[in-house]
Amino acid sequence: MTVLLGASLPLIDFFIVNVALPSIDRDLAAGPALLELVVAGYGVAYAVLLVLGGRLGDMFGRRRLFLAGMAAFGATSLACGLAPDAWSLVAARVAQGAASALMLPQVLATIHATTTGARRARALSLYGATAGLSMVAGQILGGVLVAADLAGTGWRLIFLVNVPVALIGLALAARTVPETRSDRPAPVDGAGTLLLTVSLITLLAPLTEGRAAGWPVWTWVSLAVFPFAAGAFWMVERRADRQGRTPLVPPSLFALPGLRRGLAMVLPFSIGFGGFMFVVAVALQQGLRLGPVAAGVALVPMAVAFFVASLLGPRLVGRYGSPVVTVGGLIQAAGLALLVMAALRSWQDLGFVELLPGMALAGFGQGFQLPVLFRIVLADVPGDRAGVGSGVMVTTQQSSLALGVATLGTLFLALSGPMGMRDALVTTLLTQLGLVVLTVLLSLRLPRTVR
Repeated sequence: MTVLLGASLPLIDFFIVNVALPSIDRDLAAGPALLELVVAGYGVAYAVLLVLGGRLGDMFGRRRLFLAGMAAFGATSLACGLAPDAWSLVAARVAQGAASALMLPQVLATIHATTTGARRARALSLYGATAGLSMVAGQILGGVLVAADLAGTGWRLIFLVNVPVALIGLALAARTVPETRSDRPAPVDGAGTLLLTVSLITLLAPLTEGRAAGWPVWTWVSLAVFPFAAGAFWMVERRADRQGRTPLVPPSLFALPGLRRGLAMVLPFSIGFGGFMFVVAVALQQGLRLGPVAAGVALVPMAVAFFVASLLGPRLVGRYGSPVVTVGGLIQAAGLALLVMAALRSWQDLGFVELLPGMALAGFGQGFQLPVLFRIVLADVPGDRAGVGSGVMVTTQQSSLALGVATLGTLFLALSGPMGMRDALVTTLLTQLGLVVLTVLLSLRLPRTVR
């Protein structure tokens, strides 16, 4: 349970700021570009360093890196909460993302290295449930904390609350988390790390900052560099793999059908999820003028339904296998369709009651997908590559969440001016519905039996 606390904190903090952005803007006069950096700075640093964090855990011990990451997460959360201006907050968020990247890969690697069989299946299901619930709960918690405004802290409380939680996590982890490491730890792949960093930054930075910055020349140059950086990264990794060295992301891992097909689903699923959470927060607060609590509470049915589905999922998967994921995608699609109809029919009166059926169905469908996908991706990864395998999976998820905020968020904000908030929201939800259709089709290629 202690490592699951470490899994929840980074994901909560990716989403917790969504409902706090208007308050941060008022307090720090941040402006659109810096507000997007508050979100993107964390996400990019987190995504870029995750695989390296997994490799360091394999080398130096996962418990040691987990403790270091938890301590750094608490310290950087304090820096975020005390930030005197917008640029200080951005810098602290980048550091917080780096701390998260140090901590999170150790969670899955520890589960993978210390459990087998049914215990591992249960642990991975719990991890998937924790991850999904944390992403929704982050926004709910953010709304409550901003509105609480304890001692006049306002938005700062969403970061300051992490400090005591991190201290408790450190005390528990020091007593309960076993030390594990790879039997054959590989040295850090310097060239691979550099090229992966360049690849992710040249893709995510311009997509997240381009609209707010007015699409200056650097954004187009960066996007043009991305395919060359990504191609160079893949070539370097393939060469290292063929020479018997251990690259940062071993291409041979993708020979595992479960990992390859599972990651292909994680990508569109997480793009849709990240974009949905950001767009809903903006639409409810800026479009309908709801307060942070009301905007957060609107997501409660999604969180409850996700939790229920994640508890039912392992038993159903044991009986029916991966078709449960396909059914989950169809249920999620039905939920999104209900949300589209609610927005078209009741925009001015849109609130908790109107959103409830769609939110609940979408959450229920997601709960049948994410925990199972995590199990499928990691099922065949050898124990001595647990850190690398978990780092690759979480990097894919986190990069996709950031990409979802960048793409679907940019689409929504670009359309909200000429079309209005309602039609922009409907268009974005329909775009996400297309991504759900893609995940349903991809789910048909998953291994039928889930080990």
